[in-house]
Amino acid sequence: MYATSPSRISRHLAKACVAALVLSWTSVTVAGASEVEQGLGAELNELMAYARQHNPSLTASRMDAAAAQERIRSTTALPDPQIELELMDVTNAMNPGRSASLLPGRVGTTSWRLTQMLPYPGKLALRGDVAQAQAAGSEADALQTLQEVEAAIARAHIAHYQVVRKAHILRESMALNDSLTEVTLRRYARGLASQQEVLVLQAERTALRIEVVELERNRTLAQVRLNALLGRSPDAPLTEPQALPPSPAPVSLSAVIERASQQSPLLRKARADVLAAERQQALTHRGRYPDFGVSIANNRPRGGRDSWDLRVEINLPLQQTSRRAQEREATLAQSAAEARQLEAAVRVAESVGEAHATLVARMEQLRLLQAVLLPQNQASLESARAGYESGSSGFEPVLAAQQRLLGNRLALLEAEVEAALAAADLKQRVGDSW
Repeated sequence: MYATSPSRISRHLAKACVAALVLSWTSVTVAGASEVEQGLGAELNELMAYARQHNPSLTASRMDAAAAQERIRSTTALPDPQIELELMDVTNAMNPGRSASLLPGRVGTTSWRLTQMLPYPGKLALRGDVAQAQAAGSEADALQTLQEVEAAIARAHIAHYQVVRKAHILRESMALNDSLTEVTLRRYARGLASQQEVLVLQAERTALRIEVVELERNRTLAQVRLNALLGRSPDAPLTEPQALPPSPAPVSLSAVIERASQQSPLLRKARADVLAAERQQALTHRGRYPDFGVSIANNRPRGGRDSWDLRVEINLPLQQTSRRAQEREATLAQSAAEARQLEAAVRVAESVGEAHATLVARMEQLRLLQAVLLPQNQASLESARAGYESGSSGFEPVLAAQQRLLGNRLALLEAEVEAALAAADLKQRVGDSW
């Protein structure tokens, strides 16, 4: 057997410790990720955070914005220098007794030249301004994509809540129907109720069960849609949503439009396009001035002394017809960008106004249903049922009151969903973050 040195033992122990730490970190990370996966669906904010990391559209838009930022550096850089090698008198006609050659130093004269092109002062800065404005436009596009995806997730989450909550309401109505059926059966046993009343309640329960089955299909569709927006498998599990997004505080239309004018991605993109067009027009006019080239050459005649040459090149911008056309094109492009900015401002104000009006109306409908209509129908059902149990009233008022209560509960749910959808739509149009 071979003896194991203490240093080797220490190295093995260190490797084992590192492996254990990596394994524990990996297990914690995977466990944490699985916990997040299992808990998805209950809260909208968690869905938004997950989508920002896993939605492919958001990843692509972020990469596009990052690429536009990198374009600024490449646009403002000088062009690559050029190096030239010139071999003069390769036949060695001026050097009798020597054969022709293509090797530096074995010809009449070897000349090395380094050339660097220099744009006219200000051109590089203007190119950088154009690229910077275009990068700002890409960032606005990325923000627009983010808000579109978040709004779609909010709508899918609300739809998921709606089918889950509607199924709960129908099951509660089925339980209420079962309770009324027991009362009717007891009355039927005593000869106080007809068989038709029992059959009507059983048919009502069957209709509710059929609707619950259809809701299960709608719930599956809502989960598939939500998982697609999250970048997950269509059959990935989702927790039941606990509540709708909180309703926003009431704000005046003028305040909402003012906020939208500052942070709407559509307007940010329009402003960036105008700035890019302005800088491009200035760059086009700067094209009237020539660019320069500076060359340094080293000449090495065979058997002679080295010499240095300096050369300056200037391109002549003589094609004035094409340049004037380019300048007119840049001016028209700037005017078009300014017109699109005005159009975007009008469109944003119009869409924000419509969304704000819809939200105000939906909130008022929700208030009336919650505060007035639903309590009235609840009291009506309790009164009709008490009268039916005591025999002072018939079966029809109880059934009608029960159906009205179910209809009003579903109407209340619909109003809550419509108000939440209107709030999400307004948030997207204004450019508010979730």
